[in-house]
Amino acid sequence: MYLEIVTPETVVFSAEINSVAVPGINGEFQMLSNHAPVVSLLGAGSVKINTQAQIEELTNGLTRDASNNTLLFAINSGVIETKDNKVIILAD
Repeated sequence: MYLEIVTPETVVFSAEINSVAVPGINGEFQMLSNHAPVVSLLGAGSVKINTQAQIEELTNGLTRDASNNTLLFAINSGVIETKDNKVIILAD
């Protein structure tokens, strides 16, 4: 599955991933490969990215969790769209 996180300033993240968990306005939910198409609003929280490959250099506000398996990106709000194994997050 391919993930792209976009803010008004830049493209924060763009790569193949295993899964992504996002802070929905009614609670956190997760997207895996072959997920049904979804468009949803996001609330404040962290986007949790489980990558396929080890990402060495972190930029644009990305951090790594304590176990080193998950990348985190804090957002205030946003929109997520999932379709055809591509996830786009427009974050603020």
